[in-house]
Amino acid sequence: MTLELHGVSAGYAGADVIHGIDLTVRPGEIITLVGANGAGKSTLVKTISGLVAARSGTIAFAGQRIEKQTTAARMRLGIVHVPEGRRIFAGLTVGENLALGGYLHRRASADLRARLATVVARFPALRDRLDALAGNLSGGQQQMLAIGRGLMADPKLLILDEPSLGLAPLLVDEMFDLVRGLRAQGLAILLSEQNAQMSLAIADRGYVIENGRIALTGTGVELLRSREVAERYLGIGAEPRRAAHSHDLAQRLRALLRA
Repeated sequence: MTLELHGVSAGYAGADVIHGIDLTVRPGEIITLVGANGAGKSTLVKTISGLVAARSGTIAFAGQRIEKQTTAARMRLGIVHVPEGRRIFAGLTVGENLALGGYLHRRASADLRARLATVVARFPALRDRLDALAGNLSGGQQQMLAIGRGLMADPKLLILDEPSLGLAPLLVDEMFDLVRGLRAQGLAILLSEQNAQMSLAIADRGYVIENGRIALTGTGVELLRSREVAERYLGIGAEPRRAAHSHDLAQRLRALLRA
């Protein structure tokens, strides 16, 4: 199921934030959005999921026009958005948060249990804490819960908005490994991510967004090697970096690119 945007503009109040966006995400692809804070990445993913209305252009998923459909209708088609900031229900248990992810599909209890077993198999830390309050989880566990809740909806397109924000480096590596594993199962993934180095390293293709417009596009490797991207978004060439940090980052990137 392919997502296709053509000439999409959207925004808030009287002003557009994104302008004339053309974008494609195919099954089994990781597509990364790169750009500074305020460039329009979050507005773009919210427009795809229906949280922000498109003012012009077309959005199609699996050959069906969806730009006027509700968020719930888009979810039923298989578009699932894991928002920035996790947005878990802190007063509910881990198991209850996960069950809410399958709500729109009206699954029979047996189907819901089977889906839950599949999802928690990916997250051993959650499997052991299904009865714990979600608000008592660590930040990394809460992020995995947010992704797990999204997977409970059995997505065909998974939109992840800043999934590594606030995570320790080891958990960042685990999160990107998870995303790569989901791609291997044929899931389409749209990744809006402030960690440009790591997200481009696993991306099939990337889009660089500036001032609400697509400024550059290419494969993840091409954008990683771009001098313009390196200086603006990777912090390479603009100023000296500490050698230890550079060595550690280079090792992590090489590991991702080899996998």
